[in-house]
Amino acid sequence: MKPFSGEEMLSLITSRQSDRSYSDRPVEREKVERLVEAARLSPSACNAQPWKFIVVDERDMVAQIAAAASARALGMNRFVSEVPLFIAIVRERANFTSIIGSKIKEKDYSLMDIGIASAMITLQAAAEGLGSCILGWFNEKEVKSILGVPRSKRIELLIAVGYPAKEQRQKKRKPHAEVISFNGYNL
Repeated sequence: MKPFSGEEMLSLITSRQSDRSYSDRPVEREKVERLVEAARLSPSACNAQPWKFIVVDERDMVAQIAAAASARALGMNRFVSEVPLFIAIVRERANFTSIIGSKIKEKDYSLMDIGIASAMITLQAAAEGLGSCILGWFNEKEVKSILGVPRSKRIELLIAVGYPAKEQRQKKRKPHAEVISFNGYNL
């Protein structure tokens, strides 16, 4: 397999956006399999792999998840009723080494690992011609009930996936000088 060039990878990253409008075209199973494989192969602290990925593509369950992710009164996630597919990321117990490291360094590595896995899903989605949006705002108790996730577990993120219905937007990011410095923290 020929690796991506640096320019090709940056182009993929540039093309990835948080889509909030989806067509009703279903996502092909082979593409879904590649999304979750990208997540499964993600790096994690001490190889803990503290995750379980639940793909929700059955129409009635998708509608239930969308209802649990929508907070119309607050204007949050109004678009989710259009989403054809969700991936729920459940935090699982990390391995001993990662747990000890988290306690010593006062950093929750499992949350960082889940963030990396979600980034891999969204980049793979962009490579597949799919849109995605990472959701942290949802009724976790309701989603856990719908998916049969034990009360002792946390669903940290939902990722909406589908074919985008709108054109790609121009990215708005802070200027380089404001977010990047070399060899020290420069104001």
